[in-house]
Amino acid sequence: MLRWLIGGGREPQGLAEKSSVQTIGEEQVQNPYTELLVLKGHQDIVRFLVQIDDYRFASAGDDGIIFLWNAQTGEKLFELHGHTHKITAIAPFFSSDASEENSHLILTASADRTVIVWDCTTGKQVQKVSCFHSTVKCLTVLQRLDVWLSGGSDLCVWNRKLDLLCKTSHLTDAGISALVELPKNCVAAAVGKELIIFRLIASSEKSEGWNILEVKRLVDHQDNILSLVIVNDLTFVTGSHVGELIVWDALDWTKQASECNFWDSSVQPDARTEIKLSQSPNETSVKHLASDDEYVYAAVGKGIYIYNLQMKRVIACQRTAHDSSVLHIEMLPNRQLISCSEDGSVRIWELREKQQLPNEPVPTGFFNMWGFGRANKQANQAKKVQENTPMHFLELVGDLIGHSSAVQMFLYFSELGLVTCSADHLVILWKDGERESRLRSLTLFQKLAQNGDLQPKF
Repeated sequence: MLRWLIGGGREPQGLAEKSSVQTIGEEQVQNPYTELLVLKGHQDIVRFLVQIDDYRFASAGDDGIIFLWNAQTGEKLFELHGHTHKITAIAPFFSSDASEENSHLILTASADRTVIVWDCTTGKQVQKVSCFHSTVKCLTVLQRLDVWLSGGSDLCVWNRKLDLLCKTSHLTDAGISALVELPKNCVAAAVGKELIIFRLIASSEKSEGWNILEVKRLVDHQDNILSLVIVNDLTFVTGSHVGELIVWDALDWTKQASECNFWDSSVQPDARTEIKLSQSPNETSVKHLASDDEYVYAAVGKGIYIYNLQMKRVIACQRTAHDSSVLHIEMLPNRQLISCSEDGSVRIWELREKQQLPNEPVPTGFFNMWGFGRANKQANQAKKVQENTPMHFLELVGDLIGHSSAVQMFLYFSELGLVTCSADHLVILWKDGERESRLRSLTLFQKLAQNGDLQPKF
């Protein structure tokens, strides 16, 4: 049973008001999210969520406002005003020293060509930078170096005090669309079709200064790069608008992948490095990538694909996971996969291994009928793939219905639940209904005990 709770109202701030109970998918026995809190406040599309700590998160979007929320209660903690246009990027900027003042900060960039640093403890603006010549589209924090990077028409390096340490020359009018940190003080920047590798070098002139040097340009993609993900210190992955996915060595920036059309059952063992995830020109965009040490999870068109890094091939896919484009995808610690889509849905999947079936005869087809003899080659190829590839499939175990428009992204808070944001201006906090019911019962019992209402009366 799904319980709807409306929260985030201004009077009183943060308190949730219960509405009538509604049900959804009681047959979804593996779906724990049977209760939700609707957090209201935004006046436009909510595009970003960022986790602050184990129980707090921030939301931001096209209204230019940032909200800080309590993930346990749904309480609105702060409403941050400072930008005049939509938010284009957000990132946490934490100190490694918990005792340090302003140890929990967030950075927000806006189409008003400013970046603001906010204190999450007080909800106040710490500092504002207004010297940008274009909109900052991405923010990346290099925690180890205690600096942060802003990507727009150029790449800038800043310290915690918001001093500009160095910057590149003008790269492109379109701007940097994505950044990812690499080993050895390097970063990869997606600039249209190109992937530019930069290295930060300590300045000999300043004690805390840095210089930034362009070291390589990778021009292997045929269209704009939409997504970047770092897998580990050895590997990172990029995906493009036309369905290309390339696995790179993070140290020397060479390609690691060696297959093409690897989602197909007729995959070639000696295929090229460039990977084509989809053949339909309208369903090819790699909107988002996630990874762990074993797999890369790719949101491609309406589908989701799981790519095994060691085997260098897709081991499972759901080509129509949603009715519209998949915008965000993550693998949870419990090995469940969650995806959200432009169709307003959020779905939970489990990766399962298929029973191995006996080899099936390969259809002879047109060429074999006329004596060209492709059947044996196809049979050997299919047999090799079947022998070497564990067959997996994605089983739908949960379908979260709550948003009325495109779900942009989500955050996972373990036992506290799941947070989603949408173009319907809402943030929804999905909860484990059984856990929440137990907590409410415990709270009620404790209050009755404190008031002495549990004492037997004669």
